[in-house]
Amino acid sequence: MNQNKKIAQLEPQEIWANFVALNEVPRPSKKEEKVRKFMLDFGNKLGLETFEDEIGNVIIKKPATPGMEHKTTIALQSHLDMVPQKNNDKVHDFEKDSIDMLIDGDWVTADGTTLGADNGIGVAAIMGLLASKDIPHPALEALFTIDEETGMTGAQHLKEGILDASIMLNLDTEEDDEIDIGCAGGIDITATRTYKQKAPQKNSIAYKITVKGLTGGHSGMDIHLYRGNANKILNRLLYAMLGKGLQISEIHGGGLRNAIPREASAVIVLPMDKEAALSCQIKKLSETIKVEQSAQDPDLNFVFEEVAMPENVMDEEAQEKLIKSVYAAHNGVYRMSPDMEGLVETSNNVASVNVADGKIEIDNLTRSSVESTKTDLSNALKCTYELGGFNVVMDGSYPGWKPNPKAKILEIMTDLYGKLYNEAPKVVACHAGLECGIIKSHYPDMEMISFGPTIQGAHSPDERVNIESVKKFWAYLKETLKNVPDK
Repeated sequence: MNQNKKIAQLEPQEIWANFVALNEVPRPSKKEEKVRKFMLDFGNKLGLETFEDEIGNVIIKKPATPGMEHKTTIALQSHLDMVPQKNNDKVHDFEKDSIDMLIDGDWVTADGTTLGADNGIGVAAIMGLLASKDIPHPALEALFTIDEETGMTGAQHLKEGILDASIMLNLDTEEDDEIDIGCAGGIDITATRTYKQKAPQKNSIAYKITVKGLTGGHSGMDIHLYRGNANKILNRLLYAMLGKGLQISEIHGGGLRNAIPREASAVIVLPMDKEAALSCQIKKLSETIKVEQSAQDPDLNFVFEEVAMPENVMDEEAQEKLIKSVYAAHNGVYRMSPDMEGLVETSNNVASVNVADGKIEIDNLTRSSVESTKTDLSNALKCTYELGGFNVVMDGSYPGWKPNPKAKILEIMTDLYGKLYNEAPKVVACHAGLECGIIKSHYPDMEMISFGPTIQGAHSPDERVNIESVKKFWAYLKETLKNVPDK
């Protein structure tokens, strides 16, 4: 049930009403034209200095409230785009449709799609501050970046000199008791090759194997939870049939690089004289995998269904190299940080595998907070795919954000959190790809902090944001702006 109107009345209304309005505007990554116009109209209607830079980032500047002119200028930063993920049975066009939201106990979630709380709650909070008439604050520079989720394009192309602030508050983390002071960098790895097509062998039967029901999640923040990767699980089944008459017609698995793939399917052809034995073997293996993943993925399911015979299948050489390459490609945590307990240093997500019409493409996202190990893992993946006859392109590299535990704003926010909540915050670095590292490359002297409300299941249709946590986040943000240092 769509409960958007009810959600707009939640407290603080300064955030929720703006979030509902924002979610009326389609904003998948790389399709931000409508939301950019929405933000430009928003700033202009407030009579604030509002403009768009060359790449499409929207900047809105607001003078300090009376009595706060002596405080240092603060940049507030969030990204406009959202991850467009939905359940297979959900009819939704992310380029045209608004997000149908609902209240589920203490949480706000969406009906079968991603919610867009990542990073829409941050955007909505900044909108609330820009529109406010009674919230004390220093001079504000709101930076709304584009395409964070699929390349950080907005941050990458941000020009020097646009911002005057000496402190930036990034509102894009997902635990309300954490202050983030560092993050991972990343690089996209794309492996492609062609293959010869041929007619299936006679006296064969065609099946479609589907892996579904996996938990999925954020390929950075959730990678240490060892949730199943649909591409790797499907490939494990295919490997078990390799050399036993298996013929692959097509594979479609996963999607976005920054989402752990939840579903994958393959259309295969098996010889009739081996079909019964192979089917039995694969179903036993699927049950074994269910047991292995039962804690992380309780809803994991395998579907085996007979389908019409396809016109073409892969040649044996390409098929074998594909399966062995995907099997060998590292997926998940590669190295834990030796310097910060519990922090994933380096990982890879085998995000999508697509095989059809004589072409193969495998998309990966490698993350690391240490540039040398990012290079090490990306080189290992490159070699793995090249041994399988793939052409490998590595691009979209972006830097991590090196922690600065001596930053003045960190000291202020740590003390303030303790006074407000009678406990110390967790000062952390995260394995997600925040824009702070890239923006700091343009503004090296700027101090940065990232924080936000509690959001779970980001990048998946299970995404939800805690209602009470948004109240806490809003109060903490307002108090922080009151207590920033003088110029």
